[in-house]
Amino acid sequence: MTWWQSLLMLFGLLSALLLVGLPAGFAFLAINLVGALVYLGGEAGLMQVVRNSVASVTNFSLTPIPFFILMGEVLFHTGLAMKAIDSFDRAIHKVPGRLAVVAIVAGTVFSAISGSTIATTALLGGLLLPQMLKRGYHPRLAMGPIMAIGGVDMLVPPSALTVLLGSLAGISISGLLIAGIVPGFLMATMFLGYIVYSAWRNPALAPAFDHDAVHGWARWKPLLVNVTPLVMIFTLVIVAMTAGWATPTESAALGALATVIVCLAYRSLSWKAMGQALSGTAAIAGMILFIIIGATTFSQILSFSGATNGLVSLVKDAELAPWMILAGMIAILLFLGCFVDQVSMMLITLPFFMPMVQHFGWDPLWFGVLYLICMQLGLLTPPFGMLLFTMRSVAPKSIPTSEIFASIVPYVLMGLLMLVMVLWLPGLATWLPTLLLGK
Repeated sequence: MTWWQSLLMLFGLLSALLLVGLPAGFAFLAINLVGALVYLGGEAGLMQVVRNSVASVTNFSLTPIPFFILMGEVLFHTGLAMKAIDSFDRAIHKVPGRLAVVAIVAGTVFSAISGSTIATTALLGGLLLPQMLKRGYHPRLAMGPIMAIGGVDMLVPPSALTVLLGSLAGISISGLLIAGIVPGFLMATMFLGYIVYSAWRNPALAPAFDHDAVHGWARWKPLLVNVTPLVMIFTLVIVAMTAGWATPTESAALGALATVIVCLAYRSLSWKAMGQALSGTAAIAGMILFIIIGATTFSQILSFSGATNGLVSLVKDAELAPWMILAGMIAILLFLGCFVDQVSMMLITLPFFMPMVQHFGWDPLWFGVLYLICMQLGLLTPPFGMLLFTMRSVAPKSIPTSEIFASIVPYVLMGLLMLVMVLWLPGLATWLPTLLLGK
């Protein structure tokens, strides 16, 4: 069997399983069993799959994932995250488009809580969208920010998916976590600037409501009390890594411990809440680790079948300009984002993309940030972006689907602008890791 026949068979079976709705982890497990029998030598191949599985999930670099997830779960189940959001809402009551601004901030908080951009969109859509529509917000200004925050949540640490990308792609995890900070905050700033400017220019898009406004110290006290500790936890995680005091795993553990201590100090941590946080962490982390098992073996099967080397050699022999190769890789990521989740995108593309990165000598941190932006943009791109269909499921039936598509267009354009900025100015991704880590 030639390499291209093997490639067609493996991806054909994988596509069929995903299209019938089989979860990604089970789909890759099924393909791996078939591949082990065909390419790794029957029973011996199956034993190799078992050894690969054990080795993949005992990788020390993956241990930050459950700690980052635990931080979000504890904040969610203790109610501290919602207190922070309410405090921010109260502090900015005079800002145009206030609830849309809160959606961006809340999305950044909930991204760590849910572990899934789709879950974040569904949660915020259920919580904030009815309030915005009730208060007269234009549907586009109400729905767009809730979906757009997907372009930021994976770039700003702590991010379990960034850790997963770094582990699967062989990129420095601490470097990748820090590399996303500048592009992430720049993108969030663009979103916030667009929202505030739109609401200021046309107040009818977001009518003001000051009946619940407070003034003086009562306005700022909740922000200081409820938000400052969360900022300090974020600072602790980043400083511990950049100063060399702790590894990414140890920094994540410090962040989780600090989160629990803060919740204890606020007397919001009960045995019930802690139990719910731990069970939620186990469920999400277990799902991610199960997918990692599939990814590791799938990459090895692709290599044994000759598909990886064959496809990489084909691209190299074509003697295309590096920028054309990179443009093609970005296009593939944006296309895949319309149909599959972020983890599946990593499993499908990284076995082929990372050899290209090494061949052309691209900075892996720079490429990693481009990859993260592409994954999120793919989920927002009409007509098949998964976040669009998630919003469709929570938005009122009276809002046409065309309105949902229109609401995300400005944010997609700003995301593409950020992608171009990082492409032409690699320093946006590499400057901070170089400054703090010397990478």
